[in-house]
Amino acid sequence: MQFTSVQDFLDHVQSELDANRLVLPTLPDIALKVKDAVSNGDISAKELAEMIATDVALSTQIIRVVNSPVYRGAIEINNIQTAVSRLGNNTIRSLVTSLVVKQMFSPSSKLLESLFRKSWEQSINVSAISRALCAFVPHLNADEAMLAGLIHQIGKLPILMVAENIPEFRDSPTRMEKLLEKAHPAVGKMIMDAWDFPEDLKRVASEYVNFGYDSGSKADYVDVVQVAFLQSIAGTDHPACRVDCSAVPSFAKLGFTTSTEILEIEGISDEIENARNMLA
Repeated sequence: MQFTSVQDFLDHVQSELDANRLVLPTLPDIALKVKDAVSNGDISAKELAEMIATDVALSTQIIRVVNSPVYRGAIEINNIQTAVSRLGNNTIRSLVTSLVVKQMFSPSSKLLESLFRKSWEQSINVSAISRALCAFVPHLNADEAMLAGLIHQIGKLPILMVAENIPEFRDSPTRMEKLLEKAHPAVGKMIMDAWDFPEDLKRVASEYVNFGYDSGSKADYVDVVQVAFLQSIAGTDHPACRVDCSAVPSFAKLGFTTSTEILEIEGISDEIENARNMLA
């Protein structure tokens, strides 16, 4: 099987989906239940805690997170109900989704292990920077920005699953890397269209690499993730490093000039490191 363009590959992905030989990543049931219950506004903190408590692993993660430097209060928390009461339903909804996303970055074979790990590490880095950048755009929610960073490259996951069985990609790390970079925004859009996410989050997976993106006068989550992504790859050999940041509207909308050393702003690096450690 030979592919002469990214569109050929995307057509192949669609045909695999249509034939049920490929299934797009889906959120675990507990995340869907929490998301729906909070979005509908018909659940108390106590009821939400009881729902989450049915998943012991998730409950343990939330208690660990609520005691991390990112959320920690004066008193250590040791039960899920107190955690939900402290953070509130909306924050818990974002956290639950963020924490279960990690489960999707699990390789199905040894061959894919390093690529899955690299994608997850990139997602954590962009997520942590995105959360910290919300200090400059107070109309946006830091927890939603963190989630947006985690799902910005979600489109890479099905690509890896499909490409593993295609020798021209499986046997050529260079071709695989190029395919991942070029095809994942379109596949990310497929996933986001299948997930019932708010529109402002759904756009992130396909638009964050659209460096002419401009949704209006106020920054949105695409802008935040876009700036976070470009900051995360600065100084590397990533193709997007060639982008002229002075022509990227997202920087101005966050209040930055291209000469601003964003990661050197006082307190930002500590915020990023705390969020990165929390998600790792």
